[in-house]
Amino acid sequence: MLPRLLLLICAPLCEPAGLLLIVSPSHPTEGSPVNLTCKMPSLQSSDAQFQFCFFRDAQALGPGWSSSPKLQIANMWKEDSGSYWCEAQTMASKVLRSWRSQINVHRVPVADVSLETQPPGGQVMEGDRLVLICSVAMGTGDITFLWYKGAIGLNLQTKTQRSLTAEYEIPTARESDAEQYYCVAENGYGPRPSGLVSITVRIPVSRPILMVRAPRAQAVVGDVLKLHCEALRGSHPILYWFYHEDVILGSSSAPSGGGASFNLSLTAEHSGNYSCEANNGLGAQRSEEVTLNFTVPTGARSNHLTSGVIEGLLGTLGPATVALLFCYGLKRKIGRRSTRDPLRSLPSPVPQEFPYLNSPTPGQLQPTYENVNVNQENHQWLCMADNSIPQSRRL
Repeated sequence: MLPRLLLLICAPLCEPAGLLLIVSPSHPTEGSPVNLTCKMPSLQSSDAQFQFCFFRDAQALGPGWSSSPKLQIANMWKEDSGSYWCEAQTMASKVLRSWRSQINVHRVPVADVSLETQPPGGQVMEGDRLVLICSVAMGTGDITFLWYKGAIGLNLQTKTQRSLTAEYEIPTARESDAEQYYCVAENGYGPRPSGLVSITVRIPVSRPILMVRAPRAQAVVGDVLKLHCEALRGSHPILYWFYHEDVILGSSSAPSGGGASFNLSLTAEHSGNYSCEANNGLGAQRSEEVTLNFTVPTGARSNHLTSGVIEGLLGTLGPATVALLFCYGLKRKIGRRSTRDPLRSLPSPVPQEFPYLNSPTPGQLQPTYENVNVNQENHQWLCMADNSIPQSRRL
């Protein structure tokens, strides 16, 4: 009985007749604007003064009572769905109310989810900042973004925001961050994953190590020496350069690790300092120097010295050649004498070897002296043969 009584009292004051709420668009989607207009078709006095107010589920919208019959809601969201109406109040405090209009805001499902990186291309220097940007081409309302690492889908972070993009940041990229990543977006219509993106962490090369392998403990000229250079850290491929006294010997590339090697056939000029250099395009690193000294084989050194001595004698001792030949002939004659007149036989010289280890110049030939005494026709000859100019004298 009481509600009916209140309705009878309120009816003259709140008349729904003649007042109309117009909604445009009538079926809005999330994020789009909506215009509300309170229209009075039965208004008879054009100069009548009215105040208007718009409501949703008994809650006043906008600034409240206003002289404008229109109200714009800039962005409608799913939670803005509900029952809307408007009221108009005359100067005599008579209130007119429109019929209620149900507005349902439609949500657009997320679609076309993608994952991008900053820096672009999925390559980042070790220690630099890496950002994974998850985006959707369409979708409305609160969108939940999730980032995953690896094939097992390790969840890295979850964000919910009213935006078409969201970011996940790795402040300092490490070698362990090199992996495949993907993201997922959803707004109530089911998750939508992106494609996989591979992240490569570029690592500058470390200082390389130079190792030398020889076929014996003390390498000699003619041996094949193996130089092996390896940087223990660094992104591949790595290009290695080999140096002897800062002169390039050659280069070799290591596309997948393990270092690189260079074979060198030794000559007498190859003693000295060796080093190598590693470069993967992110900066070059030089190894420490390795000092190597090689032994010249005895035969080769002896032949070299003998030929040098002979050339020196022929060039320097030309005036004494006859005396040397005379002494040589005399020695042979003495050797053929009969046992009645024996002479002391001369000892044969012992061949000398000249091994040199880590010596830049040949050694000096040691002089050999031979003395011969001859008793013939009351004459005695002495022949001296050495590295100086030979002499012959009559005793």
